[in-house]
Amino acid sequence: VPSAWQHPYLNIFKHFRVEEWKRSAKEGDVAALTDTRLKGTIYRIRGSNPASSYLQLPRTGTQSLGLTGRYLYLLFRPLPCKYFLVHLDVTTKENQVVRISFSNLFKEFKSTPTWLQFPFVCGAAKGSASDTMSRHGVSGAAPADVRWTCLVLDLPSILSLYLSRRYSHLKGVKLCSNLLVKNLCTSDLVFDPGVTFSEARHTNLACRGIAPMPREMAFPVPKGEKWHDLYDYIRFPSEGSNLPYDSIQRSCASPAAVSAEPIHRLPQPVTLTRTVCDRLSLVHHRTSPKPVSTVGEA
Repeated sequence: VPSAWQHPYLNIFKHFRVEEWKRSAKEGDVAALTDTRLKGTIYRIRGSNPASSYLQLPRTGTQSLGLTGRYLYLLFRPLPCKYFLVHLDVTTKENQVVRISFSNLFKEFKSTPTWLQFPFVCGAAKGSASDTMSRHGVSGAAPADVRWTCLVLDLPSILSLYLSRRYSHLKGVKLCSNLLVKNLCTSDLVFDPGVTFSEARHTNLACRGIAPMPREMAFPVPKGEKWHDLYDYIRFPSEGSNLPYDSIQRSCASPAAVSAEPIHRLPQPVTLTRTVCDRLSLVHHRTSPKPVSTVGEA
């Protein structure tokens, strides 16, 4: 049974006091900055290559965060025109550690029984040339107008879909350059940043397991503006999906967008690559996944 102290959500940076660097570690060019637009502290991680600088939780690999929430929320922005890398170490019910990595450096999905690598397609301002590229599922360096993103990773579903494993808890996180990071959060709830507290009360979204983003985790929205016009929301795997996708990108609407006029309409998921199609057809048979490249491993 998950510990009560992790509910309804856990603000990871706040709980583990990242700014004190006693329960976390940093390497290379990692700095705490005040962001006037986001009205708070953010962490900038930058380096000559994605593995050269990082922020790591917990401090050592022998420790574990022990966080059991189903969803991991990462509020971040890739540095423009750069490549970034994120490693998540999760533990299965069988006590096996699996690394889930995503980066705009990866060109295709790769897997082994203990490592999943997902290409990340950076979103850009709507209507820009970079946005056209991202809509076609083209990975690569972050565009100049890359947006702040709320990435929601359904960790049990990722393990189940790609490795047929059962999720136990989040062991560790390593945020490598080149990133700006506002916060990390775990929860069993689906937070919709585009929904206000008053809207949630009037529409009774709680009955569907959807809640507004906690204020301490939220991106600010100026009066008269809409959240989805300013930021990106990515839920992976997409809600209701029974098939694995081969990249992480803008691919689904807001969780609350179920009316005829959704809050935010996004392009359909990219076409499955042969790698994933082969994996699906052989899911109950012996597989021989491609060897994982060591590029960017930290």
